[in-house]
Amino acid sequence: MSRTNLFKWKFLYRNEFAGARRQPPRVPVAANAGDYLARPEHSASITSVGHCTYVIKDGPGTLLTDPHFGPRAFLYGRHQEPGVPVGKVPGDALAVLSHNHYDHLDAWTVERLAGAAWYVPVGLGEYLRSLGAKKVVELDWWQSATHGRWTLTCLPAQHWSNRVGMARDATLWCAWMLEAGERRYFYGGDSGYFHGFAEFARKFGPIDVAMLSIGAYEPRWMMRYAHMNPGEGHQAFLDLKARWMLPMHWGVFDLTDEPIDEPPRALAQAVKEKGGDMGRVKVLAVGERWEVG
Repeated sequence: MSRTNLFKWKFLYRNEFAGARRQPPRVPVAANAGDYLARPEHSASITSVGHCTYVIKDGPGTLLTDPHFGPRAFLYGRHQEPGVPVGKVPGDALAVLSHNHYDHLDAWTVERLAGAAWYVPVGLGEYLRSLGAKKVVELDWWQSATHGRWTLTCLPAQHWSNRVGMARDATLWCAWMLEAGERRYFYGGDSGYFHGFAEFARKFGPIDVAMLSIGAYEPRWMMRYAHMNPGEGHQAFLDLKARWMLPMHWGVFDLTDEPIDEPPRALAQAVKEKGGDMGRVKVLAVGERWEVG
């Protein structure tokens, strides 16, 4: 995202969603005290905390994706409270990070989950340790690590990195394949649509659940490289040949032109136009816990 394009977007470009944005967004929320997070689970479940944060319970441990429980993502305030309280996350939880953007890497959250085991792309270890994280493992693309019954593989994504105090693209960005026993979870982080999804299916299939971004996609001339729109997100799901799709990256932070509640509607329309099956797509409310089928 160049400064020139940022200027064009904010000051010269007409937002085609301006009328729709006058309506209050309708983002589903489910009450969830999170008491079950500390208990071992014999079945597998995924809870939506909001945006791209999921809590995966599969066996004795607890895994979080891009944990963000804080009130802000840099300039952008939170529109929905976290789906479960951060205080209910077990102290020995496992967390994976996809990149250093503020809506994915939240310093406030890292400080409060400093006892967790953090698996991060190359270049982020020093920053997390400065926030108090004690157990940090850096991985490059295609490298794997084991943690208990989990095998975590850092995978390529089509994105970029930048943060105050860090040079642009100085730290890596990634997706994750998260394997627990016979179950495989794909966490896409932020990515534009690219050939990698089909490659991951060939290498890791079968995949049970694909967590894929469908928001922050307008205007397309600006966002296409780094963010999928809902139709591209669904195509990535098909490329991955996963059993279930969990759409994410919507409903919490107002990052781009489309209303924050627009992505699921656009996804349903895109799937309908392709003759696809929305029955394999689970749009979770913030706070909703879903038993993996």
